[in-house]
Amino acid sequence: MKKITLLLSLIILATGCGVKQTQNLLGSGNYDEAIDNAVSSLRTNKDKKGKQDYVYLLEEAFAKAKERDLNTVNLLVKEANPAQLERIYTTYLQLNQRQEKIKPILPLKLLREGRNAIFPFENYNNQIIDSKNALSVYLYNNAKKLMTTTDKMNFRKAYDDLDYLNKINPNYKNVLQLLDEALFKGSDYISVYTKNETNMVIPNRLQNDLLDFSTLGLNDKWTVYHSTKQKGINYDYGLLINFREIYISPEQIKEKEFTKERIIKDGLKKLIDANGKEVVDDKGKVVMVDNLRTVTASIYEYRQFKSCQITAKIDYINLKSNQLLKTFPITSEYVFENIYATYKGDRRASDDNYYSYFDKKQVSFPSSEQMIYDTGEDLKAKIKGIVTQNRFRNQ
Repeated sequence: MKKITLLLSLIILATGCGVKQTQNLLGSGNYDEAIDNAVSSLRTNKDKKGKQDYVYLLEEAFAKAKERDLNTVNLLVKEANPAQLERIYTTYLQLNQRQEKIKPILPLKLLREGRNAIFPFENYNNQIIDSKNALSVYLYNNAKKLMTTTDKMNFRKAYDDLDYLNKINPNYKNVLQLLDEALFKGSDYISVYTKNETNMVIPNRLQNDLLDFSTLGLNDKWTVYHSTKQKGINYDYGLLINFREIYISPEQIKEKEFTKERIIKDGLKKLIDANGKEVVDDKGKVVMVDNLRTVTASIYEYRQFKSCQITAKIDYINLKSNQLLKTFPITSEYVFENIYATYKGDRRASDDNYYSYFDKKQVSFPSSEQMIYDTGEDLKAKIKGIVTQNRFRNQ
């Protein structure tokens, strides 16, 4: 019984908090949030006495929201400012959507007054269509005007207008064609190329990999990277990967000899007391203990080593003015290392994590070309980091 009473108290408390919150929203002019709260509460058990406050609040919030929106529309229409056409259109949509939100829970009874709550709905279809058509004409004409210039930023603004137009009014005139044109003319095109100032030959596959920016995922909506110049495109910027120095160390094999000693468990043995007699337990059985012994091993370790370091710099160039915009130095390194070992004695004398070296053997050193290519993988990652953090133009 106590549990039921507590549960009812919690429900009443939660309902009271919800009503208070809705009242506060209504009082502060957040009519649509108040409507959302009320509608959410009235989806279940809408005719219960405990829900009556929500019905009154919903009726009041709807009336005030409708009055506010219609006054806004009337004012905007009188201003006759084409730039406000989108607001007129979205306000009519809001008026209609608000009605559709309430319709599923109607009718709503006001028990004390013996009547249903009043929601004076209107048919806004004509206003929505008319305002959408007026907005479509404005967006289309404005985009066309922006596209008569040579400013890439204007093409980007035109693209946004056309994209919105296509969403509210699909397949309007030649919008799809204009979208492609605005995207093409609003994009920055970057020519990516390399320069070798070292005295070494850089593998072709490394240069091709570094220039293939498509694999780095750096192309975005308004920036396109090309490693091969294409006809019909006037490139805005250049990204030059300038190899300054390549150092490859000699192939080295370093040898090291050392001795390891370790106490290990080698089975069990009988426990012998100070008098040389076997120790037995209370049941007369001989006590067995770990048989510990010391083992040693002479270990011969071999370390194969070869490294490659590439020093380069990334230059951002404005191809229109042929000016250097930014320079970013880069250093990348790749190390080849192979450690293997042999032993004489008992291998158990070595550390457990050292065993793997006994299973390895000497391997062939990678070629200098392969070393340069492997270093290029790290170089490529660093180039991506630089380009990601330092765009040619703020979008």
